[in-house]
Amino acid sequence: MIYTIDLPQYGSSTQFVRETLSACRDQYILLNISGREVTITDEAAERLKECAQTNGAGMVYSDYIKTIGADSTVPAPLIDIQSGSLRDDFDFGALVLLTPAGIDAYLDWTGAEFRTAGFYQLRLAIQRSLPIVRVPQPLYTIAETDFRTSGQKQFDYVNPRNRDVQIEMEAACTEHLKLIDGYLKPGAGSAVNTDEGSFPVLASVIIPVRNRERTIADAVKSALNQQLDGPYNVIVVDNHSTDGTTEILDKLAIEDSRLIHIIPESTDLGIGGCWNLAVNDSLCGRFAVQLDSDDLYSGPDTLQKVVDKFREGGYSMVIGSYRMCNFNLETLPPGIIDHKEWTDENGPNNALRINGLGAPRAFYTPIVRKIGFPNVSYGEDYAVAIRIAGEYRIGRIFDKLYLCRRWEGNSDAALSPEKVNANNMYKDSLRTEELNRRIHRKIEP
Repeated sequence: MIYTIDLPQYGSSTQFVRETLSACRDQYILLNISGREVTITDEAAERLKECAQTNGAGMVYSDYIKTIGADSTVPAPLIDIQSGSLRDDFDFGALVLLTPAGIDAYLDWTGAEFRTAGFYQLRLAIQRSLPIVRVPQPLYTIAETDFRTSGQKQFDYVNPRNRDVQIEMEAACTEHLKLIDGYLKPGAGSAVNTDEGSFPVLASVIIPVRNRERTIADAVKSALNQQLDGPYNVIVVDNHSTDGTTEILDKLAIEDSRLIHIIPESTDLGIGGCWNLAVNDSLCGRFAVQLDSDDLYSGPDTLQKVVDKFREGGYSMVIGSYRMCNFNLETLPPGIIDHKEWTDENGPNNALRINGLGAPRAFYTPIVRKIGFPNVSYGEDYAVAIRIAGEYRIGRIFDKLYLCRRWEGNSDAALSPEKVNANNMYKDSLRTEELNRRIHRKIEP
């Protein structure tokens, strides 16, 4: 027999989860974690149970079908979980099946008490000792209620209204990392001497671009209008634009010699490949500072604040805060994204749970040259950031330094479910790689 119980993914306390599962300890339990009405047949539920038994799993989830309106349905494929899938918003769909072994793995262990992170704590406990398995076929149906685009959803986790929940999720993740020997103690990151070496300028603003004729001039002018107590330049890697971007950059470069306009010889570069080209260029400065081609610095002092933070000593990377706005610079919800979940004590650990670390991002050039960016156009910055967080010190600026413009031309404005899944799977793979790196580094003789 399979018991069906409602257990929200968000808002379940540790006490409620433990009491609920204790009442059905030796049973298979189908949890509805969505808070919505779900339609599933007995045959489909048995399919989940069969998969659990075949794989010795502690928890099983599956793809599903979404109904939109009265007559329309669309598939909702999910992705496989990885050891580095530590996001508390990992999408399990609406239903998960817990096995008796999975329930025992949780109830036999006593962890911290949480008011809202109960389910997250539960699935991490299962993840530590038993497989969590996805059935790659739709086994139930649920009505769609969230019709926002991917670009509107992606910043939910940093909404200040969710701050208390995020603090608990961080604590649960940290608890998990300690138990699997993936935890970094405070002060584990190495300091660097950013005064070493010779560079042509103090800082370089790096702007990869392709087909941004509507925004590139604003971005470049924002960079060129910076006031810095040392020389700097702006390196734009024009990735074979086919609109008017190249011509705009040619004109701006004539007007200001600080603009370095690079067109790669290679035609297979992603954003990460463009970054590698820029930071390894002989004209790149001591510090390489990010600016996306459709964004702006919030004022002429952004570059100075970033460099001053590096000068405090020891940082290999500095990250600021930004304001979400539309094309006309009007503020969009949730407004300021400051990533205050970062702390010097636990930021490197929490970096494995969240999907981004903030902007603008700036790097001490020798370190970013050493690590390098993956040649992709999504997650390339996160890959470098978590690698640096695992080895070096990161400095944070919680003042607004950057204007992140959200408009229909953004590359992530309205992604298909398949693309969202591919992006999430890639970032989970980065987390898995970094987690393994941290664990293996500790067990080496």
